[in-house]
Amino acid sequence: MVFNENGIALNDWDTLLSQGEKADKQAFFDRVKLLNFRNSVFVDNTANEEVSKSYPDYLRNSISVVTCNKIACSSDYAYYKELKQLAKKYNAPFLFETNVGAGLPIIDTLKHLIASGDKVKKIQAVLSGSLNFVFNTFNDAVTFHDVVKEAQEQGYTEPDPTIDLSGIDVMRKILILARESGHELNIEDIENEAFLPKESLETNSNEAFFESLKKYEADFQKMYKEAAGANSKLKYVAQFEEGKAKVGLQKIPKGHDFYNLEGSDNIVLFFTERYPNQPLIIKGAGAGADVTASGIFADIIRIGNY
Repeated sequence: MVFNENGIALNDWDTLLSQGEKADKQAFFDRVKLLNFRNSVFVDNTANEEVSKSYPDYLRNSISVVTCNKIACSSDYAYYKELKQLAKKYNAPFLFETNVGAGLPIIDTLKHLIASGDKVKKIQAVLSGSLNFVFNTFNDAVTFHDVVKEAQEQGYTEPDPTIDLSGIDVMRKILILARESGHELNIEDIENEAFLPKESLETNSNEAFFESLKKYEADFQKMYKEAAGANSKLKYVAQFEEGKAKVGLQKIPKGHDFYNLEGSDNIVLFFTERYPNQPLIIKGAGAGADVTASGIFADIIRIGNY
């Protein structure tokens, strides 16, 4: 950890941090309180559950929270609700735009729809930049293992790639959108049609996971050929309708809004009372360090403009 009341030089932050004191979650919080800066913002760029449990401490002290960590907003509904209430009570914004779609204005758009009296009827979405990259890149000329490895190396996956490929990451995202739409839902309420073999899902290290992918290459090739034979593309789709949510791999035919989704892009279709037939569509880059960082920065700027 490194602290400086006059600010930290951006051209030398890594050197300063390497010479800093040992990181300690409680000591960090205590120092933030002691400094007592006006309009302080705690930014969580981890995917760590312990860090996500510290948000109430900051909010109760009127310290805003900005996070790309999906764990808090997709944990038990009571905790999600508590964070919302604390943010309101202590006038400390709790913003998490990058929980869904990296830098895309998905949650912000949804908030405006709800605040203006609209009601969400259905959400259909491709919410995993990593899975979209994987299935856009995968074909009979490359191995599934190599494509997933490339997705990890380019920073599209979580540090643990099974979080993406098991569907857990997409489940968290559709859960957050359902909650932001005004529905009380928990992660166990979401149906997950997993496509990975059970053995791959139960590995306990990245090395073991990637080895298991090699073993099941024939199964992955079969999935690809079946979709190609039906003139379709494989997409990992999340859906919320009539209070129920599900995620799973689907064969998307030509002409569908998802068919031409490229690279690691995300797309969300909001069907609402105002948009009953032609949905409100948000589409664009949905994964990667740069766009996620821009989304985090945008949330910080929003707080500064409050």
